[in-house]
Amino acid sequence: MQVLAGDIGGTNTRLCITETDGRHHQTYIECRYASGDHADLAAIIRRFIADVGSHIREMPGLACFAVAGPVEVTPAGETARITNLPWVVSSQVLSKEFGFRHVRVINDFQAVGYGIEGLGSGGLAALQEGTAVAGGPRAVLGAGTGLGQTVLVWQGDHYEALPTEGGHVSFAPTSPLQDELLTFLRARHGRVSCERLISGPGLVAIYEFLRSRDEMAESPAVAGSLRAGDPGAAISTAALEKNDALANAALNLFIEIYGAHAGDLALTIGASGGVYIAGGIAAKILPRLREGIFTRAFNDKGRMRRLTEAMPVSVVTADTVGLIGAALAAARVN
Repeated sequence: MQVLAGDIGGTNTRLCITETDGRHHQTYIECRYASGDHADLAAIIRRFIADVGSHIREMPGLACFAVAGPVEVTPAGETARITNLPWVVSSQVLSKEFGFRHVRVINDFQAVGYGIEGLGSGGLAALQEGTAVAGGPRAVLGAGTGLGQTVLVWQGDHYEALPTEGGHVSFAPTSPLQDELLTFLRARHGRVSCERLISGPGLVAIYEFLRSRDEMAESPAVAGSLRAGDPGAAISTAALEKNDALANAALNLFIEIYGAHAGDLALTIGASGGVYIAGGIAAKILPRLREGIFTRAFNDKGRMRRLTEAMPVSVVTADTVGLIGAALAAARVN
């Protein structure tokens, strides 16, 4: 069947028409739009119809939109407020305006979870081989602006993605240096969640903590980059180029904390089906993730080490995973 799928972010909105049976997919048409240039999602859908109308006979009757924001589910449908846009997305309103037979609105990270099933091997990069148990639970987490997290549970013929707010669990230090980091951030925030560290802003916070210890000098070039643009990107760029000691130390500590939290999640759900690292940051720092800091922290679980070492761990490198997940979800209408 053909479905309309959308990945709705604060910066960009991607829409596509895909042929899918709920497990496999083939995308025919895909368009990207600047979200902020439009009044709402309906305006983008109207533009998409105008752009592709000559290439299709009719719009699909099924649609799913993955949105960057919390989704409220009611008997009438789903409604979401986009975190970084003044938009309200309602499945009921969209269905009425465009004549869809059924519309789903899901959280963007839930869509990432669904999309894992639709990825080929080319969309994944292994950090730890392990041995996946068929139908075993899967953990998906990803750092970007925040820390997304979902759990995949086998439902007989596909994985169902369960949305969570696991990124907001409390940060658990695993070393004296991390104890100091917790004290540093507690003075700022009171309670310190994992998202305070495992995110773009978290990398900046780690950098600021290490800078405050006065053990490594901040280079004028990096200081200027921090003031000029995206500080998280400036730090990771300086670290990956291996030309700045303070940035290197910050990124290494970030990866260590990321790996430890991923291992905690893996143990919590018994992720025998594998662990998937998604989000906007992991693919960009993949060379550093492969140096071993992440997997050492992931497997540093004392008596439970043998369990985590058996779990496959992969980085999601395909930036279309959310769009794929929305397409698969659109086809799975009860």
